[in-house]
Amino acid sequence: MSNEGTLSGLYPFLHGKTQDPTKLQTALLHSVAEKARDSRETNEAFFGGQAEILVAAARTLAGVYSSGGQLFSMGNGGSSCDASHVAVEFVHPVTAGRPALAATNLVADLAMISAVGNDLGFDHVFVRQLVAHARKGDALIGISTSGNSQNLIAAFVKAKEMDVSTIGLAGGDGGKMKSSGAVDHCLIVPSTSIHRIQECHVAAYHIMWDLVHTLLADERGSAARKEKVQ
Repeated sequence: MSNEGTLSGLYPFLHGKTQDPTKLQTALLHSVAEKARDSRETNEAFFGGQAEILVAAARTLAGVYSSGGQLFSMGNGGSSCDASHVAVEFVHPVTAGRPALAATNLVADLAMISAVGNDLGFDHVFVRQLVAHARKGDALIGISTSGNSQNLIAAFVKAKEMDVSTIGLAGGDGGKMKSSGAVDHCLIVPSTSIHRIQECHVAAYHIMWDLVHTLLADERGSAARKEKVQ
């Protein structure tokens, strides 16, 4: 089939044609079912293979908070929205009775990002902020669907130099995020679909948030029981 014929079949409205409404509805419903199935299967594969890493990351982060540290988050594009979401989850918990925990979104300051990007280059936008604000014992989470965002990798490397714990969310084969050796806990979604990867990332940091609060509550309960015994 020619390219024109292929395009005509896929996009008949571009060629003055209309699709049969019944066939179009059937195709759309089939697409919904297929994408939902793919989403479920990717989610199951991800959490089935990465659950222990997720729990380990939550334990690390709970330890950071119990020692008075804080979390920094970063990402680019759609993942910058996830970085913002992560910070909001910890600072403004949606579950009543859970304490606010310090978290800073490194994507939030547009003036800072444009200044550093213009003067030093985009690879430095997170490193510069990390050097200014992070301290030994803090944590950094970076989110990238490919795992290859150079500004994230640079920040992870700097974080390790500063004794800042690192958590990464990636997709595919993990990219440089996995191979850099600078990420303590690297959660990799086994998919090349950006949508499926992002869906798993959202679920992962929601679960991590919940686990951190569970661990901190358990720690507070243990401390209270010890005091009562004494």
